Amino acid sequence: MGSWRFIIIQTLIVILWMGLNVIAFVHHWDVYPFILLNLLFSTQAAYAAPIIMMAQNRQSQRDRVQADSDYKTNVAAKKEIEELMTRLDTIEIEKLDKIIMMLENMEKKPKK
Repeated sequence: MGSWRFIIIQTLIVILWMGLNVIAFVHHWDVYPFILLNLLFSTQAAYAAPIIMMAQNRQSQRDRVQADSDYKTNVAAKKEIEELMTRLDTIEIEKLDKIIMMLENMEKKPKK
């Protein structure tokens, strides 16, 4: 219902409907002001609104599932980044400890 194809086909049907009723030689089944056509449009609108609402609800459910998936991915990425930062801190501390030990060893060695 929300596509250009639907709008174009419906427009052609309406033009054909009106044209046939205006120039009908024998039988006008829906004379001007096209009460039957108006009734058909009202019926279509009555069904279109709930269909559109259902489509929007389905889309919002899909969006909710996608957002939940994105959130879980972000939480996992954050946890992994925090673990990497902890590892990097550990490596940095170990290197600093080694440097301090090397400096202490250099100070303990007698100078020649």
